[in-house]
Amino acid sequence: MDHSEPAPVTSPLALLHLFHLSSPALPVGAYAYSQGLEYAIDSGQLKTAADVADWLSGVLLYGLGQLDLPVLMAAYRAWENNDWLAVNQWNFFLRACRETSELLLEDEQLGVALQRLLLDLGVSADALQTLNVKPSFAIMFALAGHHWKIPLTDLMHSFAYSWLENQVAAATKIVPLGQTAAQKLLLQLLPEIPKAIAKAQTLPAADIGASLPGQVMASSLHEYQYSRLFRS
Repeated sequence: MDHSEPAPVTSPLALLHLFHLSSPALPVGAYAYSQGLEYAIDSGQLKTAADVADWLSGVLLYGLGQLDLPVLMAAYRAWENNDWLAVNQWNFFLRACRETSELLLEDEQLGVALQRLLLDLGVSADALQTLNVKPSFAIMFALAGHHWKIPLTDLMHSFAYSWLENQVAAATKIVPLGQTAAQKLLLQLLPEIPKAIAKAQTLPAADIGASLPGQVMASSLHEYQYSRLFRS
């Protein structure tokens, strides 16, 4: 007989908050960033939908899966325990892992925008004021999940899906891709999300962190790209 604990059940209200957080309409400005994807396409490194799929799969598994998602987990638990020291430590750590000025600026701006929104939506100002520097987006996303009682695994799916949808939307404009091709790309990459989450859930704390040289170089060169649609 299986005596393992059942998975947490997401309440209807928490599920709706989950949809809210992953909605493209969330006013944080994530649509304005490509995370180096624009340069990679403009320079000819990525030419087809298949090339973009390979790029996004790699960033999802070895970027989000080894950095953002594990930090999201740790921050969620820190918020649960009112462990302000741990919240700040993970926020500093995530900021330090942003290897270009564009990637750090994006994380700051999304984090500050979500922080402002959460304050307006009734999240405790005391919790928000515990941060010593500008918040990373994943830190605020974890706080939102904790505030609205969204189970952690569900929250991780929402975070990863939101990232993927924004990246596919960026590729739709840059490659360009038709709407049907973009939907095919999105569906092709959806199975990579559970893989990234499984990686994050089993990653030892000492191994959290990621460096993706191709993305970092694309982000650095994008800062000087003559004509561009996206901020990073």
